[in-house]
Amino acid sequence: MNVPMLDLSEQYFNLKQDINTALEEVMSSSRFILGDNVKKLEKDIAKYSNVAYGIGVANGSDALHISLLGCGVEPGEEVICPAFTFFATAGAVARIGAVPVFVDIDPKTYNIDPSKIEAAITPKTKAIIPVHLYGQMADMDPILEIAEKHNLSIVEDAAQSIGSEYKGKKPGELGTTACYSFFPTKNLGAYGDAGMIVSDNEEIAEKMRVIRVHGSKPKYYHHVLGYNSRLDELQAAILNVKFPHLNDWSKQRRDHAETYTTLLNEKVGDHVVTPYAEEHNYHIFHQYTIRVEKRDELQVFLKENGVASMVYYPKPLHLQPVFAELGYKEGDLPETEKACSEVISLPMFPELKQEQQEYVVETIRKFYK
Repeated sequence: MNVPMLDLSEQYFNLKQDINTALEEVMSSSRFILGDNVKKLEKDIAKYSNVAYGIGVANGSDALHISLLGCGVEPGEEVICPAFTFFATAGAVARIGAVPVFVDIDPKTYNIDPSKIEAAITPKTKAIIPVHLYGQMADMDPILEIAEKHNLSIVEDAAQSIGSEYKGKKPGELGTTACYSFFPTKNLGAYGDAGMIVSDNEEIAEKMRVIRVHGSKPKYYHHVLGYNSRLDELQAAILNVKFPHLNDWSKQRRDHAETYTTLLNEKVGDHVVTPYAEEHNYHIFHQYTIRVEKRDELQVFLKENGVASMVYYPKPLHLQPVFAELGYKEGDLPETEKACSEVISLPMFPELKQEQQEYVVETIRKFYK
């Protein structure tokens, strides 16, 4: 049996007629930039996030960058973020000329450890980026307290967590902004790059809208330095077809996660640490990530037996060559570094079949037998 990490084909065939119709309507309208589909998606995603404003942008990386600009982060200022995340989180900081300041993670949730944040704050600190990794929101209450105490903006990196909740609140309700990615592999995925920022702050939302169109308002009059980062109308049309299914897909992911956890605990036991979800969180399992012994050897064995897997992430950001000048060294963030050597993500998508999950777990059992 071959089990892919992600298979989008069944999802497409289920929605093919509606997607093709939506794309034909865009082509017939000849309105390709910031048209009605973008406006509808912005409105719907903002409502879904329980905030007032949605700003469609070209991708999730730009969502982070534009959010930081909207919050007034300037060159030389500092932004606190985890090192156990995709490069875009810290890359968005560095692109401004600001400095990413890395702190360690909670080893259970893999999210930023709030108890480590305050020690990293300096007079140059302007913002915090909590990353809601793998589909579970970070512990936001203490982060909010720290941000309020030090007058810091919070940019939620929710690229993997649309639909997740923390104590009944969704991304965007707690931070200054929240950033979504609609990369094809995401829980709500386009057929190319796409992203969105959501916020309840009218002034910042308007500033971000201007930044995404070269800093122009009105057209051809430029008061700020922006750049071209607009959500494509064709991608928005696809996302509008997919969006009504998001909650059902999230439930399917949660069901698959429960199946994995039950099977792994029964068949593999102490060799695997299954995902931990806080009771007050609604985890939507963008990834089903486990900790294991002999991770790299297991990954090879899985591949040899037809099971795909991914390591998110094999090298922490504070040890990446591009950030060498920041002066971090091995051992500075021990929980982050340990996670990078132990985590592996198993196949996860709504259409995953139980027999595929059983085969994945049986293959893992054979490896540790």
